[in-house]
Amino acid sequence: MLASPGDEPLFRGSDQYDFSIVVPASGLQCLWHFAHQSGRFYFNYEVQWVTGIGKDRHISATVNSPRGLILGSSQEVRGQINFHTQETGFYQICLNNFHNRFGNMQVFLNFGVYYDGYEEMQQQKDEERKHLNDTLATIEASTVKVQSYVFHMWRYYNFARMRKGADFYLLLSNYSYVTWWSAAQSLVIVAAGYLQLHFLKRLFHTRSTTDTNKPRC
Repeated sequence: MLASPGDEPLFRGSDQYDFSIVVPASGLQCLWHFAHQSGRFYFNYEVQWVTGIGKDRHISATVNSPRGLILGSSQEVRGQINFHTQETGFYQICLNNFHNRFGNMQVFLNFGVYYDGYEEMQQQKDEERKHLNDTLATIEASTVKVQSYVFHMWRYYNFARMRKGADFYLLLSNYSYVTWWSAAQSLVIVAAGYLQLHFLKRLFHTRSTTDTNKPRC
């Protein structure tokens, strides 16, 4: 339900989301996130693991405006897209895995919107209310600033966790590769040793001679 001019304005608090999503081979996954005008939209991503033969870790990421205009794009293993929201509506985030035709891909996402100046605007409105006490207004303004600082600190924490997750999956992949490669080399060494021993035995093998079976010159 839309608010009338006399109603209270819509809440413009900060929000953020972080989770992982699996994009199928040659697949396209899209998300929509609502944002008001004059906000700061941020979107960070990083590829965690890839299956298949080629294992190309690059992915195409785009963010579109509510009218369908492309506001930012990236085709790297990890990237970020930041911009000011010029209109109110649902912004579209799309991930395209066209680089891998036979392999799935897991991508960690971290996105959200925050509004600079909202705290000052809210503080100005609070000061206009004569029935509020100055001490309570100061405490409320300080609380809002602390919430803003905690929000940005959480953003950096999620970015560090995103990098840590990607490194963890890369470590597992390297460990599996080294294990299988070592096992294959061990089998090759054992097989080569067995074949060498077999041919050496044949070189020194002597046949028994009888009256009817004698070696010829």
